[in-house]
Amino acid sequence: MKRFRIPFAALAACLAVSTAWAAPGTVLRNDKLYAQPSAAATVAGSVAKGANVEVLSKQGGWLRVTAGRTTGWIRLLSVRVGAGGLGGAGIGDVVGAATTKSDPSRVVAVAGLRGLNDEELKTAKFNPEEMARLEAQGVSGAQARSFASQGGLAAASVPALPGPEPKQSSSSWGNN
Repeated sequence: MKRFRIPFAALAACLAVSTAWAAPGTVLRNDKLYAQPSAAATVAGSVAKGANVEVLSKQGGWLRVTAGRTTGWIRLLSVRVGAGGLGGAGIGDVVGAATTKSDPSRVVAVAGLRGLNDEELKTAKFNPEEMARLEAQGVSGAQARSFASQGGLAAASVPALPGPEPKQSSSSWGNN
């Protein structure tokens, strides 16, 4: 009988921890749920603005959420994590923070993505398909100049900044 208590207790603890990671969220705009954390992935469903979701995990700029019976990946900036709905000014209201006028003399922190964490960097592998997609987005200098001129932009010659100069030590310790 005691042999079954330990595995059962461990299983119960794991289940409690897994549900503790889920957090409520509110969808800020109509968006799609993707099968993988990529806009190139297949669409698993859609969610409407104001829908309640459960945030299961985060990967880069994506959140894995459950909306009703559908689980999928949604862009991080499409969801306000935490309770409060669309009317509140919760800490997760990135859209509200980005569109609210503020005092220009105040320093404002901007939410952003930090990229890969240590564990993701350790397991990262070269992906030739993604590299090809990235390189396909490039343009030549002539194409860039043509595009700029169509927008009314003109090239400007800017003088180069002077190079850094070595710092002079004002301490007598630096002269020894």
